[in-house]
Amino acid sequence: MSSGQGKKRLTNNSGEVGFLAKVTRRVSDTPIVAYTKQKASDAAYVSHKLLKSTGKAAWIAGTTFLILVVPLIIEMDREQQFNELEMQQQSLLGAPPLAPAQK
Repeated sequence: MSSGQGKKRLTNNSGEVGFLAKVTRRVSDTPIVAYTKQKASDAAYVSHKLLKSTGKAAWIAGTTFLILVVPLIIEMDREQQFNELEMQQQSLLGAPPLAPAQK
């Protein structure tokens, strides 16, 4: 197996390599193309790692929010409803309404 057998050759009907194939091969073998391919590969790798770590951070932030913040919001809402109910009962009984507690 020779070194040229692995590559696809563009030939015309007479078996000669065409102009476009020559130009394409010449351009694709330049160091600039190899450098660009390497940098594109590096950028894809970094992007993949960044997306993966961002996903992990979003998961941690989301679960922390659900475990710590949501119960706090529910409890604060429950407390507010209780205070409103207490104020309604006081107004029905004729007692003067209390000023809201300042903390």
